[in-house]
This record gives sequence, C-alpha cells and structure tokens, in this order.
Amino acid sequence: MRFPVVLFDLDGTVIDSGAIILASMRHAAREVLGAEPPEEELMAAVGGPGLEAQMRALAPDRVEELVVSYRAHNEPLHGELVCCEGIDDVLVRLKEEGRRLGIVSAKRRETIELAFASVPLGHLFDVVVGGDATTRHKPHPEPLTFAAERLGADPADCAYVGDSPFDIRAAKAAEMHAVAVTWGGIHPRERLERERPDAIVDTAGELFDVL
Repeated sequence: MRFPVVLFDLDGTVIDSGAIILASMRHAAREVLGAEPPEEELMAAVGGPGLEAQMRALAPDRVEELVVSYRAHNEPLHGELVCCEGIDDVLVRLKEEGRRLGIVSAKRRETIELAFASVPLGHLFDVVVGGDATTRHKPHPEPLTFAAERLGADPADCAYVGDSPFDIRAAKAAEMHAVAVTWGGIHPRERLERERPDAIVDTAGELFDVL
C-alpha cells in the first residue's frame, strides 16, 4: 500500500456539512451584525484555524457573540448530517486493507462526537484530533504531525485528505501526501488547484485509487 496511514479532514470531506455551516454563518451574521455578507465571504475561512478565526474575518470586535450565535444554530442541525457520497465505503475498504485512519479537524472534539452520533463512522478512526487538541491550527502542520505522533507514524507514510486550501497547505507543511477532494461544496475547485495538491479527486472512487 502507498500510505499505511490516511488522515482526513471532517467537514466537507467525510461529513456533508457545507450547507449547515453556511446556514449557521448566515444566521450569526444576521443576528449579531444585522448583515447579509455574500456566501464567498462567509465561507472563505472555513476549514482553516477554526471558528474564532472565521468570525474574526467577519467582525474582529464581535467574535465571541458570533461564535455563540453560530454554535446555538449549528449544533442542533448535526442531527441532519449524512456522510459524503461513497466515503463510508472507502473508509471500510481502507480499514480492511490494514490502513490506520485518523480525523484531523478544526472542530472541537465535542462537536466531532456530535457529528459521529449522527454519522456513525467514528469507530473506523484510530485517532481523532480536534481543534482543541493543539495550540496551532491548520494551515500550520501541528495538528497533522500530532496525529501522526499519536499513531507512531512517519509523516512520509501518511496522506492527508481534505477539501480546503488550508488542508493542502497543512499537509505540505507536515510533509504528507496532500489529497484535495472537490465534493465538499465549501471551496471551489480552482481555489484547491492553486494550492497544487499531490492529487485532486472528484469522487470517492477516485480517492481510493490515489491512496
């Protein structure tokens, strides 16, 4: 096998959460700021250093209020989540091959568990690293290297799969194989292409083939 360890982003990569993220960003902007920013502005920082950074990009002086409003709207919607098309089959096939799998997400561990209560894939992962596990966050490599260390893995033996520019940058900085997926609906393909990932795929079947 090319990569004994495969690490995954969560939102837009494993779980189909783009729509609820956008809805909650819109809700927070309306409730706190009385504003209707365009979708591109609301979603530009999703997948990066975390929710606080996303809100800081909207209004640096209203971050805490925006975060509270977002979470109050977003967390109840987790009951509606489904997995991204075909990713469940890919995860099972990778496990059957003897790969070790992990999640590295900007979400807090508590919210990751909320997602896996609705999308029961958590048992397939050998390590789960949330945004509250490390001091620095994607696109810094620390969350990825922390996951590799917990598995006792060399970064050169790891692939990281994600749907955002921040995922690709983090994978490259960690010296892991960077795989971009386009199905998340959060970042356009051309934005991913600009980061020059090692591979870019449009379907779960293609993903399995590059791993």
